Amino acid sequence: MKETTLKEIAETLGISITTVSKALKNYPDVSEKTRKAVVALADELNYTPNSFAVNLRTKESKTIGLIIPEVVHHFFSNVINGIIAEAEKKGYLVIILQSNESLELEKKQVALLVNKRVDGIIMSLSNESNNDFHIKEILRKEIPFVQFDKISKLIPSSKVIINDQKAAMEAVQHLIDKGCKKIAHIRGPENPQNAIDRFIGYKKALEKNGIPYDSKLVYTCKNVTFEEGVEFAKQIVEDHPDVDGIFVITDLVAVGVLAYFNEKEIQVPNQIAVIGFSNWFMSQVITPKLSTVDQPSYEMGVAAFGLLLEEMICHKDGKVFVPRTIELETSIIERESSLKTK
Repeated sequence: MKETTLKEIAETLGISITTVSKALKNYPDVSEKTRKAVVALADELNYTPNSFAVNLRTKESKTIGLIIPEVVHHFFSNVINGIIAEAEKKGYLVIILQSNESLELEKKQVALLVNKRVDGIIMSLSNESNNDFHIKEILRKEIPFVQFDKISKLIPSSKVIINDQKAAMEAVQHLIDKGCKKIAHIRGPENPQNAIDRFIGYKKALEKNGIPYDSKLVYTCKNVTFEEGVEFAKQIVEDHPDVDGIFVITDLVAVGVLAYFNEKEIQVPNQIAVIGFSNWFMSQVITPKLSTVDQPSYEMGVAAFGLLLEEMICHKDGKVFVPRTIELETSIIERESSLKTK
């Protein structure tokens, strides 16, 4: 079906295209009689504005791009909800892309969003990503850009983060306060900044409490999966039967740890206490319920879009935008997996 144009409405009513356009936008210099006639005919002819033409005039696509490592993860799904809720309030559509922790796919997705001329990009880097050319290309083209969660400190953009070192220290201190003396750490891959910072926080908590650091008690995930949690739990019990506490990089892996302990009838927390990170919904339904670090994921999405909107407005107005960082607070959620008595 052929789309109705402003010209057709104008010719039918015997008025100018400009008047039709103003009437549809409710300009005050158009009479109420004319406005009603234009709106009625537009409804009758099923007229819809040509968004492409509008975008060419305003130099805005009213779309933003969001690249995340994985959609199914509870943390990222909440971030998405926060971003979409705020974007809709401001009339923006969100293109959501999943990198699957692949640098090559991430590069293609950045190129796609750049070619689509999105107004801005929000991104959590893949585990393989670093200060790579494709990220620099976003900045070179002066596309508003915000990083969140998994970020690179080397990239000069706005960021929404938590203090991963502090949160990790508090998680390990929680285990120590419950009487744990030999604590293992299942960490993330060596590249993402949040995995690095949580590992540093683990070491600092040990040091603060006079507990010697032992590299043999650190197990490194490659893909951060449930299966790795199961495998590392098995290794920890076999390699270090006297370990009495485990700090795990994220709840998904921690649930794998608990699943293995349940299968082998290892008592949690009396034999080994466990604490995770992110407050995934599964942490509340697994037995025993998982203690964790609550990461404000929805709020992170809201803050990320807010920063992007600030930069997009400055960009549109030709003003200089100075990137800034928002740091959100975390808290320890104490549940059954760490309720160990000294």
